[in-house]
Amino acid sequence: MRALETNSSGSVSEFLLLGFPCSWEIQILLFVIFSLIYLLTLTENTSIICAVWSSRKLHTPMYVLLVNFSFLAVCYVSSDVPKMLANLISQTKSISYAGCLLQFYFFFSMCAAEGLFLSALSFDRFLAICRPLHYSIIMTNRLCTWLVIFCWLGGFLWLLTPVTLISQVPFCGPNTIDHFLCDLAPLLALSCAPVPGITLACGVISSLIIFLTFLYILGTYFCVLSTVLNVPSVLGRRKAFSTCASHLAVVSLFYGSVMVMYVSPGSGDYHGMQKFVTLFYALATPFFNPIIYNFRNKDMKEALKKFLYVL
Repeated sequence: MRALETNSSGSVSEFLLLGFPCSWEIQILLFVIFSLIYLLTLTENTSIICAVWSSRKLHTPMYVLLVNFSFLAVCYVSSDVPKMLANLISQTKSISYAGCLLQFYFFFSMCAAEGLFLSALSFDRFLAICRPLHYSIIMTNRLCTWLVIFCWLGGFLWLLTPVTLISQVPFCGPNTIDHFLCDLAPLLALSCAPVPGITLACGVISSLIIFLTFLYILGTYFCVLSTVLNVPSVLGRRKAFSTCASHLAVVSLFYGSVMVMYVSPGSGDYHGMQKFVTLFYALATPFFNPIIYNFRNKDMKEALKKFLYVL
């Protein structure tokens, strides 16, 4: 790896992402595995976007939200995985100071937006199951559009304060981040001076978006499950449970890994399992989401078949 580089003021001008320190052969193997998962993730989510776009039957609020969720997954993995792949086969493993801040901002903004989209999808299911007669009146195209705008803008605006605070932190060396991306704790650990105020502020902001969206989703699904249990028809109960199970599986994948990483005791320890937990929600979650959420859906499968047949 290259020696520490600083600018004329003595501040760090680039960081070194340690990634996965192992033998060259293992790094090549990881490069192949992660590349395949990345390409499959792009293919899955792009297929969903194209299938919904090509089928007028699926031009409904739920599928509009799912299309945006799939597009978010494409952006999500593309904000960190290409750099991780490049570093796996590179000897330098470097990222510029500005590039590190941008990667942090875009990755975690889309992480926040994912929580907001999961909340919007739970609201849609709440209306469809608990208020079926009012669904078309409440969930209009106008409201759906505003929900999409809110989720995208909310995610990116939420992370403006943390990235602004981090940009004020002095970095004068060392510059090696024991991670494969620019994450909060390992980045602040390289500060020249203690920054407890910034650490606390960033931690509170991150925890707020996690807990607020998670509690909202739990509340809506508590109402949904209460309604489903009172459905007299066995077939109706089974269909509603199937829909809820898919969404709850996606929610569990995302929030389970995020909370282990950022809320559990010892979340500042980035050695061993913590790095792989981050890898799970950064790479595996966007890969599994389409399989769980969309490919079990009958209408989506029909739309995908028609789209692939046209191709």
